[in-house]
Amino acid sequence: MGEAARHEHELVVKNDLKVVAEVRRFVRLVTGQWDMDDFVPCLVASELVTNALQHAISESDEDVILRLSRTEDDALWMEVQDAAYALPHMLAADTTSETGRGLFIVDQYARCWGIRALAGNVGKVVFAVLDGS
Repeated sequence: MGEAARHEHELVVKNDLKVVAEVRRFVRLVTGQWDMDDFVPCLVASELVTNALQHAISESDEDVILRLSRTEDDALWMEVQDAAYALPHMLAADTTSETGRGLFIVDQYARCWGIRALAGNVGKVVFAVLDGS
């Protein structure tokens, strides 16, 4: 078993936007075990999971999965998997809008982030790498 696999933590998120509080608790628990500040990881996880829930619910009844692990240089690897095959895109930032800023926020805080489609057109994974602090 590889180093990353041993330290991976996974949370299956039900299709309900109220679970974002549960997502934050999960992120706090994991980052606390790794002596990392939890503010940015909670913010980014909330945005990624909310995006996945808002867009995946309309296309599928499948759950959303949040995974956290460490990179070799002790950064936080975060990924959110959903069954929607439509790829998200970053909207122009509008400071007065209540929605549409999820990926903009991720882009501001992540060292890097990206999207990969799953084989067989069964969904996608959105990932972000956050520096440990």
